[in-house]
Amino acid sequence: MERTFSNRTEAGRLLAEKLVKYAGRTDVIVLGLPRGGVPVAYEVAKRLGVPLDVFIVRKLGVPGFEELAVGAIASGGVRVLNEDVLRALPNADETLESITRRETAELERREQSYRDGRPAPELRDRIVILADDGLATGATMRAAVKALRQRGAAKIVVAVPVGPPDTCREFEDQADEVICASMPEFFQAVGQYYEDFSQISDDEVRELLARAAQELT
Repeated sequence: MERTFSNRTEAGRLLAEKLVKYAGRTDVIVLGLPRGGVPVAYEVAKRLGVPLDVFIVRKLGVPGFEELAVGAIASGGVRVLNEDVLRALPNADETLESITRRETAELERREQSYRDGRPAPELRDRIVILADDGLATGATMRAAVKALRQRGAAKIVVAVPVGPPDTCREFEDQADEVICASMPEFFQAVGQYYEDFSQISDDEVRELLARAAQELT
């Protein structure tokens, strides 16, 4: 099934309809992967009447080829590595430590910036709906799922408006439930399924989190 969304807001509303069984439950929280996943997650949280927060994951890009991920780090000090890429890296250990240090600093900056002093939510024994604006390779989502397992989440639901069929199926082994609203056969990039796929700013992320905190508390 293939469709195009006008923007992340519309995609989030459509995705939310596939998650209505979680509406109004006190043990559910929706986490958006910044930045693009936050507008999607906001619509899901609003429809379900549950809290919204962010779960920050940073890709560890190979220097000079940043799109190529040697791995990813997530909130809570979790690091997931792509061993094939790592083996091909010159001075792998030093390079990896240097990238990890830089991205950890950026992750911590975002944690403070987005929450505006609010503490990170307790995730143990909760049902966590992990939302993004789409899956491509799934590297960042994999790191997030692994990190949530370590945090003791009771159930992890990966929810995205669009993703390639093979990546969506791959997550069935890693998460407890996977909702890919659209799984186009000839998938190239998440952005091709959005009419408006403009960058989300840090300010927009903060605004959505603040709005959700007012509406859903």
